[in-house]
Amino acid sequence: MTSVLTSRQTRRRGIAFAILIAVSLLLMAFSSNPVVHDVQRGISFALRPLQGFISGAANQVESIVGTVGEIDRLRTDNQALADENERLTNENQRLQAFAHENDQLTALLQLRSGLDHATVATRVIGRESLDTRRMVILDKGTDDGIAVGNAVIVQGGALAGHVTDVGPNFAKVTLISDATSTVVGQLLSSGATGEVVGQAGGVMIMRNIDSGVPISLDEEVFTAGIELLGNIKSPYPKGLVLGTVVDVQRDANDVVQTAFLSPAAALETFEVALVITDYQGGLPNPDQQAVPCGSSGAIPSGETPCYTPSPVPSKTPRPTFAPSPSTSAAASAKP
Repeated sequence: MTSVLTSRQTRRRGIAFAILIAVSLLLMAFSSNPVVHDVQRGISFALRPLQGFISGAANQVESIVGTVGEIDRLRTDNQALADENERLTNENQRLQAFAHENDQLTALLQLRSGLDHATVATRVIGRESLDTRRMVILDKGTDDGIAVGNAVIVQGGALAGHVTDVGPNFAKVTLISDATSTVVGQLLSSGATGEVVGQAGGVMIMRNIDSGVPISLDEEVFTAGIELLGNIKSPYPKGLVLGTVVDVQRDANDVVQTAFLSPAAALETFEVALVITDYQGGLPNPDQQAVPCGSSGAIPSGETPCYTPSPVPSKTPRPTFAPSPSTSAAASAKP
């Protein structure tokens, strides 16, 4: 039985092989036939437009797919460049802020080296800017030797204000542009003095200047640093820059004139400052007040240990008249 099945499979394989050989021979015969070639060329010619359309469509699809991919890649690259640009911009702004602060600190160090006063370097940590109120808060206080009344200066030796409130680690400074601030200023060219007061808008007023004093525009004004008898001194040291004259108001019928000043200090934007800690203005302590020279009081150790008081005019004694005898008799005769 097994031999019969094997012989049948062998016959089938032989028949299939023979058929394949026959078909191949037929195809070879037909392919070499000129008629078949003509038919193939005709079919190819007829299908050429369709082939071109299909090829063009395929190219377009491929181009669209490539364009979409390129757009997506460009969008990703553009976002990365935008992020990098933002980072570089922030870094540049940070470096500019550091450079600006470094310039201010360098200027303060140069100013400090040229001062004859002990100072404390501070930073501005807060501002109060109302219509009539101008104040800043510094980051140091009594722990660093700062006290109420200390003068505060900024770049260029310009006066910014004075300490009006202080704590262990902070100090409040009333600026010279504040409406309550008054500083005795002195003109550079003539030495004439006047009261410099703050006002809203940034421009300060220098009032009560002698009307006969010539005042030039752009003339600088400094703190007068006036000292009086009895060791009474100005609240501010002498020679600190207040500002420059931008306008003058004169009245022919008045004995005084008024000048308007632009502050020398950048009062709205300064970030670092020096606080002068060894200058004591105003009235000294009782044990430091000067006494008249030659008196028996204790001589203080201030800048003016004693002073000569102005002479006081003596009173002229009233003349006395002796009564006449008749006047005495008449007075005694009265009941």
